[in-house]
Amino acid sequence: MTSVQVAEMLKLSPRTIEQMRVDGSGPPYVKTGGGKRCRVLYSRQAVAEWLAQFSYGSTSEYGRKR
Repeated sequence: MTSVQVAEMLKLSPRTIEQMRVDGSGPPYVKTGGGKRCRVLYSRQAVAEWLAQFSYGSTSEYGRKR
């Protein structure tokens, strides 16, 4: 998936996905090719696994360390 597709899936802006990539808080990605013109891609499975770490069963679970 491209950054734009991930942004659409997560209902975030592409710029937010880019910033998350820069600061390391987003889903894992791969870079294809070399240099500044390489493509950044995400696997659906990696995005789903990253997203799963933020799921909770109830509001009382929120804020607890995992």
